[in-house]
Amino acid sequence: MVESRSWIQREGVYRWFSSLTSAQRVEFLCGLLDLCVPIELRFLGSCLEDLARKDYHSLRDAEIKANNPADLSGLTNITDEVVRSKLLVSLALLGSDNREAAGVLYRTLTHIDTVINNYGLPLNDERTEEQFLLLFTMASNHPAFSFHQKQVLRQELSQIHDILQVRGAAEPVTGGGPDQLQGVRQELRLTADTSLNFYLNTE
Repeated sequence: MVESRSWIQREGVYRWFSSLTSAQRVEFLCGLLDLCVPIELRFLGSCLEDLARKDYHSLRDAEIKANNPADLSGLTNITDEVVRSKLLVSLALLGSDNREAAGVLYRTLTHIDTVINNYGLPLNDERTEEQFLLLFTMASNHPAFSFHQKQVLRQELSQIHDILQVRGAAEPVTGGGPDQLQGVRQELRLTADTSLNFYLNTE
């Protein structure tokens, strides 16, 4: 009986996790990793390494660009969707100890204050919202950034959440049934694929 109840609860967690956005998934998983003991982390690292190895060759060129400060220094206009897509891929492929490249990304991302003050945050659709949230969630949890940089990026992320909450309070509430959640997941997968294509094919 206890085992059956535990499985039902686990299935509920799986369903809940599958309905989250990419930014929410990253935040939740990073929180879980913080709760793991060292031996669990080493085991999970081995599992992730094996999974990542399958895409090593297809992502190799993108990984080189993502860890090259010279390439990253050209990605400065975060109001541009192509740039945001490249930044997302760069954060995903950035080495955990590449402080120099992280510094370039940090300077780019912290320019969002200027964007907000001069132009307002361009959150005019769900896809743009998700990109900004994912960018700052990934950056504020990435080990290549220093503690201070993470703190600043976390503040920027909170500011984005505040802007979205204010805007959301002025909009009518709509339902979020299974069909809608499935559509969101498909859109997020499309965003990830498009981001990689932009990074590999756009100069």
